[in-house]
Amino acid sequence: MEMRDLSNMSGVAQPKSSGAMDEHARAMQQRELTGGFSNPARNVAQMNIDTGMRIADFGAGSGAYALALAPLVGASGRVYAIEVQQDLLKRIKNTADAQGHKNIDVIWGNFERPNGSKLADNCVDMVLLSNALFQLDDHRGAVLEASRVIRPGGQLVVIDWSESFGGMGPQKTDVVTKEAAKELCTSAGLSFVREFEAGAHHYGLVYRKPPKPAGQASHTYG
Repeated sequence: MEMRDLSNMSGVAQPKSSGAMDEHARAMQQRELTGGFSNPARNVAQMNIDTGMRIADFGAGSGAYALALAPLVGASGRVYAIEVQQDLLKRIKNTADAQGHKNIDVIWGNFERPNGSKLADNCVDMVLLSNALFQLDDHRGAVLEASRVIRPGGQLVVIDWSESFGGMGPQKTDVVTKEAAKELCTSAGLSFVREFEAGAHHYGLVYRKPPKPAGQASHTYG
């Protein structure tokens, strides 16, 4: 199936952060792309990805994680790269086309708001929030939206900066600590699964959405 470019969807409200990315954030994003701080390929290898999975990358940025996930989920799986900045979505689409990935959908959406990801309820096996929380205004809204779209029994993976590291990372006031991220996930009704090593300057967390009782449908794939 051809990759669907949804980046020109109308009616998507953009948050305060939707303007041009500041140079500090761009520099950090480029380091992520090149593995300068937290290595996407190494981190993805710890996520137990199976062929056929549907994964939403909330705050996909330049696409380092979406592009690393695409070959792992295979032709029967999908990666939904969700981002509020259209220039980044175009970059992801162009790179995916160049690399021959036909299982990535780029979606222009604001996942801090209810239904802002444009995905159906219970439709993905995993949501990835990597280096996104520190850039958001509404952390709780983003985690609640992730919980909405994850199928029962599916997982939320959070990767973010553990501290500012003297300004090498986010501004100190923007850092969402590991304990704060845990509280966000727990308050959204998700269950802790494990931590994993996400790099010298980052933490990695895995949470699970509680499964539905036997006999109830779990997926609403469109």
